[in-house]
This record gives sequence, C-alpha cells and structure tokens, in this order.
Amino acid sequence: MSKPVIVVLAAGMGSRYGGLKQMDKIGSNGEVLLDYSVFDAKRAGFGKAVFIIRRDIEKDFRELVLARIGGNFPCELAFQEMGSLIPADTLAKSKAVNRTKPWGTTHALLCAKDKIDAPFTVINADDFYGREAFDAMGKYLSGEVTEGAIVPYRLEKTLSPQGTVTRGVCEVSGDYLSSVDELTAIAREGDGKIYNTGVDGSKSYLPDTTPVSMNFWGFPAAIFGNLKQYFDEFLASSADKPKAECYLPMAADWFIKNKLLKIRVLEADAPWFGVTYKEDREAAVKRVADYTAAGVYPQALWK
Repeated sequence: MSKPVIVVLAAGMGSRYGGLKQMDKIGSNGEVLLDYSVFDAKRAGFGKAVFIIRRDIEKDFRELVLARIGGNFPCELAFQEMGSLIPADTLAKSKAVNRTKPWGTTHALLCAKDKIDAPFTVINADDFYGREAFDAMGKYLSGEVTEGAIVPYRLEKTLSPQGTVTRGVCEVSGDYLSSVDELTAIAREGDGKIYNTGVDGSKSYLPDTTPVSMNFWGFPAAIFGNLKQYFDEFLASSADKPKAECYLPMAADWFIKNKLLKIRVLEADAPWFGVTYKEDREAAVKRVADYTAAGVYPQALWK
C-alpha cells in the first residue's frame, strides 16, 4: 500500500498579509511554516509532498523552499492559475467581469489531481497544525481509506488579534462531520464574545469551543470525480462573479449532504497558529522558537 501524500495549498495571494506569506521565513534557519508541516508529516509516515503554487512564484519557491526540503523528502509541484482546468466559455465570462484570481481551494486541489496516487491530507501553507494532528491523520490514512477525515480545532484558538478570519464552522454528530458552514468575517468583539458578521451586517454568536475547519482534511484518492462534479456546478453558477471562490469546506459539506462521502472527525489535542496578517508573524516566530527550544523540532529541520 502506498504511503499517504501531503498536499500543501501554497498558491494564495496573501492579500491581507501584504505578501507571499507561504515563503516568509519563520524558523532560525530560514524555515517557513510549511517546513514544519512537511517535517511532521514525514515523521508521521507520509511518503510525498505535493505543493500547489502559481507559476509566477515557481523560481522563488524552488530556491527558498524546495532547495531545503527536496533533498530530504520527495516533493512535486502542481500549478494553479486562473485558467487552469476552466472551460473557454467559462473563462471568457469571468474575464468579462474582470476576474483576476483563481477559484479557491477546491480548484487548487483539482489542479494537483494527477500528482496524487494515494490517500492524502490537504493543508494550508500558512498554518501550523502541530505534530499531534499529523500523527492522527497519518495513522488514519495508512489504513484502508474509504471515508474522509478532518482534524478540527477550537475556534477560540484560531483567531487573530489583527482582524477577522475565515473559518469552516463544523457540526459534529458522533464520530462524523454532519455539516460545514464557511463563515468569512469572524472576530472576538468588545464584549469578549466571538461573532461572525454577515454580508448584510448581521452578527451571529459563536461559542469559544466551536469546532472549526482549518483545512486539515484527509481524503481517499478516489474523490476527484465527485470533486470535479461539485466544482463544475460551482462554475455554472459563479462564472460571472468576480470574487467567488470554491472552498474545500463547501465541497466537504456537499459530499456529506449528497451522501457521497462520510467524513470522520479525528481527535488530536494539537496547537494551531498561522499568519493571516503581517502582524501575526512575530507571534509565529516566537512559538516556533519555543517549540525548538523544548526539543519538539531540531534547530535545523533539514540537515
């Protein structure tokens, strides 16, 4: 049986961050956050990494990331562009409304389909998920995988003091995910409580303990036929919307509602932090330094 694959979503524009956060140095030897995820995946039994990037950052990515990781762990690149896998008529509609960016994380994953030949996990490049999360996912994906999986995190641990965040709010029934609702403007407000602000300005309260998706998913390799069907339906309804994005949590919710894939909830007492905003970087550097000092990671990850 093939070892599971780690797929890293690294094609983002970093608009709120103000730059390419997937390549911002966090570790003392120039490591970026995704280095720690790949390192954790390697020791959890994963066999290969697939990085989904944009063509315009390929040179920098090879020099700043692959030059360090590639000699220690098998790596491949996949590319996501606005026109990747998009029918000509759909692309023409999107350009007519001045669309300039790709179509979100579901689109990104489809762009890597030909590189994925085993059960896989898919993660964000700019998030730190913790060794425990990779241990749980690696164990699950090393078995006979016919269902999906998610490692959720407590909402209170995933906020940024710098502003709102997007999170997939999860409903859990027993050991399985029953729904995911992608909310795009979540923040802790002046009364100390967490709210999401809707497009109409209305606010909905979210308990601190709410489980949320941080895009730490596990899937069997056989999902791509259904995933493409979902994405095609999305394009049919959204080609003329310049900022519409097809998020993986939306696809997961569609799988569940159409009884195409059950998604198991994996328990892992894992830390999370990320770099949504430039101001988040200092805290990320400190936490990585603390883990390194505690011996969780070697001083230089890749020797």
